[in-house]
Amino acid sequence: MSAEGSLCALFGSAEEPSASPAELAWYGEQLPRNAGTLVELICGYGRLLVPLAEAGFSVHGADGSAAMLAECEARLSRAKLTTTLFRQDVAELNVPFRYGAAFIGSGAFQRLIDVERARAALRRIRAHLVEPGLLLLDLYVPAESAQRIAAPLVEVRSTSLADGSRIALRSETTMYPDARLARTESRYVHRRGHDLLREETEKRALTWYAPDDIVALICAAGFPDIVVGDAVHAAADGHAYSIRAHAF
Repeated sequence: MSAEGSLCALFGSAEEPSASPAELAWYGEQLPRNAGTLVELICGYGRLLVPLAEAGFSVHGADGSAAMLAECEARLSRAKLTTTLFRQDVAELNVPFRYGAAFIGSGAFQRLIDVERARAALRRIRAHLVEPGLLLLDLYVPAESAQRIAAPLVEVRSTSLADGSRIALRSETTMYPDARLARTESRYVHRRGHDLLREETEKRALTWYAPDDIVALICAAGFPDIVVGDAVHAAADGHAYSIRAHAF
C-alpha cells in the first residue's frame, strides 16, 4: 500500500484541487461515454476523478492510500456526488466490477518502479476490462539535463487550507539516470499561525519509460492495439506523451 499520508493528501488537494481545463478536455475526448462505468487507478485525492464525475462520467476510483481516498471521498461529498472507491494496490487489483475503460493520470503509473510490479499491474488492469477495453496512460521522461543534476533538487512550497491553516512542503529529489529512477523525500509541516499542528514525512520513487519500452510492456500484458500520442499536458522539463491501448 502507498505510504502517502493525510498531510500529503491535504496539500495536493489544496494546491491543485482540479486538473486543468485542457487536461479535462483531453480525457473528455478520449474516454468513452457509452461504455458504462470507467475506473481511475491511482486516483489520489480526486484531482481528475471529481471533475470528471461532475462532467457526467460514471467513474470508480482505486488507490493504495487510505488518506488519499479519504480526501477524495470528502471532495466528492462536498460536490454532492457519490461513487465507489477501492483501497487497492494496482499491481494486485481485484474488484468485483469490470470496466469499459481504465486510466492512470499524472504519470502515476511511473510510481511502479519495479518492472515486475508494472507488468503485474497491466495484467490486472487487462483482467478487469470489457469492451471496448480502453487503457489510457499519461507518462513523461525527465529532460536529460534534469536527469544529470549531481546534487539533490530542493523545492520549498506552501499552501493554505480552507480553515486558514497552512501546510509547508520541503522536498529533496535525487536522480539516478542509469536506473531511470528519481527518489524524493518530502517533509510536510502543518501550522496555524505559529502553532505547530502536525508533521509528516514521505518517501516516493518514480521511474520512466521510453515509448518503445512501455509499448512492449503493455503489448505483453494483452493489449494488441497501442498508440503513442501527444502529451495530455505540457511537461515543465522533459518529454510527456500519452498511451492509448485497446485490449480487444
